[in-house]
Amino acid sequence: MEKQIKVLITGATGKSGGAAIDELLKMGYPVRAFVHSKDERSEKLSAKGVEVVVGDLLNLDDISAAMKGIDTAYLCYPVLVPGVLQATAYFAQAAKENGLTGIVNMSQISARREAKSNAAQDHWVGEQILNRTGIPTVHLRPTFFDDWFLYTRDIIHENSAILLPFGTGRWAPVDSADLGRVVAKTATNIAAFAGQALKLYGPEEYNLFEMSEVISKTLGRTITYEPLTTEQFFKMNSKRGASDHFVQHVTHVAEDCINGVFAGTNDLIETITGRKPTSLAEFFTENKRLFA
Repeated sequence: MEKQIKVLITGATGKSGGAAIDELLKMGYPVRAFVHSKDERSEKLSAKGVEVVVGDLLNLDDISAAMKGIDTAYLCYPVLVPGVLQATAYFAQAAKENGLTGIVNMSQISARREAKSNAAQDHWVGEQILNRTGIPTVHLRPTFFDDWFLYTRDIIHENSAILLPFGTGRWAPVDSADLGRVVAKTATNIAAFAGQALKLYGPEEYNLFEMSEVISKTLGRTITYEPLTTEQFFKMNSKRGASDHFVQHVTHVAEDCINGVFAGTNDLIETITGRKPTSLAEFFTENKRLFA
């Protein structure tokens, strides 16, 4: 290692952020974790020797303070929460103020100028903001995560069915831990990836009918897929209090999925990390007890 660069990880208590931190520590790099509040998860990071700072991605002073003495930083703003453009603009300004030498930005595969989803279009605009800083930046554009099944596990358990508005759309589910390892590798080798938008996929592409067969075999019980309209989906989830932002985003990414925007696969995760990405069957095997 020619220079002991220090990396800032936002979203540090999430699965991708946590995996990025573990990989960075394994590689021998010092890490600073940016968390929203101190809790049991942040205490576990401290116990690993990670420097933990508390702040809000919608507060410029918090971000700038967290970047002091940092070389490269990972920006991960939750897609289902409004504010990604403000957070990205603040992140860009703070990175300039602190002389960062690289940025890894979590975007999404549907990010594009013509996206109908406000969140997807905002991610694309955010990419342009970061590019204009002149700081070498790599944008990660993953397809849907396999982890998203965890958010609907109660519905899967109660109905023995996957109830989603994605029709026969296809994608290769990507595991967020694999994504975290990509973050670690790119953050410590920015020169090799700067200026690129990397589309990241899991190893196998399916539609939800095919996924339900894999899940059934792994769990040892029959799980079917019942396609819903977006109206049916939100009515079913009305008690969860879906925000307007969530409804608008999911409505249009469902359309994108059906229209093939999320389809495809490649070997980028394995090429970058040196290990095969997690398959859907492996994900459900690992989390089998959560779907019992």
